Amino acid sequence: MRKPVIAGNWKMHKTRDEALQFIFNVTVKVPNREFVETVICAQAPVLRDLVKRQGDHLRIGAQTMHEATEGAYTGETSAALLENIGVSYVIIGHSERREYYNETDETVNRKIHQAYRYDLAPIVCVGEDLSVREAGDTNLHVSAQIKQALKGLNEEQVASLIVAYEPIWAIGTGKTATPEQANDAIKNIRKVISALYNAEIAEQTRILYGGSVKPANIDALMQESDIDGALVGGASLSSKDFLTLVEAALPGK
Repeated sequence: MRKPVIAGNWKMHKTRDEALQFIFNVTVKVPNREFVETVICAQAPVLRDLVKRQGDHLRIGAQTMHEATEGAYTGETSAALLENIGVSYVIIGHSERREYYNETDETVNRKIHQAYRYDLAPIVCVGEDLSVREAGDTNLHVSAQIKQALKGLNEEQVASLIVAYEPIWAIGTGKTATPEQANDAIKNIRKVISALYNAEIAEQTRILYGGSVKPANIDALMQESDIDGALVGGASLSSKDFLTLVEAALPGK
């Protein structure tokens, strides 16, 4: 059985004091990591503070990183630094990074390789916009993203990878793909991974849903066969809501 993952993406929210208060509220309440992986991805300046207070079962992730080891990249953050301060996860290729900062499938691939060089667990985002969905090309579009993202990765890396399917039209809009729509897209991702590697590797890869996930819809999403958790935006800003999401991901719930 694939271990579920609930990852909160705070985006550009929370001051240091607000972030620390959140961690104090949840760190003693999150379930054992043997049953569900619980992650908070915060702004870079507070990552070290949060790592120091993450406790036994919560883990901290970055929202992005640069593909180079070091260099003249003003404002960027290296994988080496993230590893050095104890960060465990990193989001790669979020739709907002693709839209606002010109990230491509090729840069996503290079970042994944760099993350693995520094023992960071990548959360790799893929997904379609509304025009692609309405044209009926979701599977074709997402398949191409997956194929490029995984180029050059070995079986062990892909098996440990976390993919987040995030339909762009459902991010921050209040719209949500139905559980069936989300599961169908995620099944297709697993099918692509199986064709690129093998069925066993595809069955081990965790694939999350991201797109207006909230306490009201998490139960229905988690009941689907191939959804292994969620990459959560707005609902992760509330410690109460976030803990509700994590509890819903526990096996047997």
